[in-house]
Amino acid sequence: VEGRLEDGTVLEADLLVGADGRDSWVRRQVGIEVKGWPYGQSAIVATVRPEHFHRETAWQRFLPSGPLAFLPLPDGLCSIVWSTRPEEAERLMALDDTAFGEALTAAFGCTLGEVTLEGPRGLFPLRLQHALEYVRPGLALVGDAAHAIHPLAGQGVNLGLMDAAALAEVLLAARQRGRPMGSELTLSRYQRWRKGENLAMMAAMDGFKRLFSNRIPPLRLVRNLGLLAADRAEPLKRIIVRRAMGLSGDLPRLARWPDCAA
Repeated sequence: VEGRLEDGTVLEADLLVGADGRDSWVRRQVGIEVKGWPYGQSAIVATVRPEHFHRETAWQRFLPSGPLAFLPLPDGLCSIVWSTRPEEAERLMALDDTAFGEALTAAFGCTLGEVTLEGPRGLFPLRLQHALEYVRPGLALVGDAAHAIHPLAGQGVNLGLMDAAALAEVLLAARQRGRPMGSELTLSRYQRWRKGENLAMMAAMDGFKRLFSNRIPPLRLVRNLGLLAADRAEPLKRIIVRRAMGLSGDLPRLARWPDCAA
């Protein structure tokens, strides 16, 4: 693989890793196709400061237009992901910082008190997307370059970190055996390892998204009763939580903790 910089410098490597996001330039250059569909929602992302300490807890509220998540950061800050209809997202983006903070506080039900903005806002259309191939000779895709899911449960970054850990393990094994790191034989192991795991999580998150965005009363009742039952079924809840936290499944060595048996 050869890369030429603007000053004429040429860089050569056995392997190029495409980790450049959902609209990956690397993926497009090699002609890898993607499949998926838009969700008809946009996500507003920002850093905010709630009036009350977040207690190092992730919070999520399911609104009729989409979920609103507060993810804990250091110094009492939170990162928010507010998924809603595109027209509503545009209206919220057009508000000044004070008005946006008031709308956010109201939407979150004052759970953490008054919320104020601590930086700029970003707007991202949401879609499910999956690359038909993760690898080509001399190339591997990881993270959102290979797959993009709804931010409903914050699993996108977890999948990307697992991709990176699995690829590192595969490359290390190839080097120890004297195999070329960019060969199709080496990289196909990474693709087999991660593709099935990612598809399973993508299907689960897509199902959750459809479940929570459905307004048909009987389905909403069944959904709520099912969640209540799952919350009270401790063994089932532990399985779901461990999976979501990346503590179970076919884990790369870099993702295994000595005190967390897979």
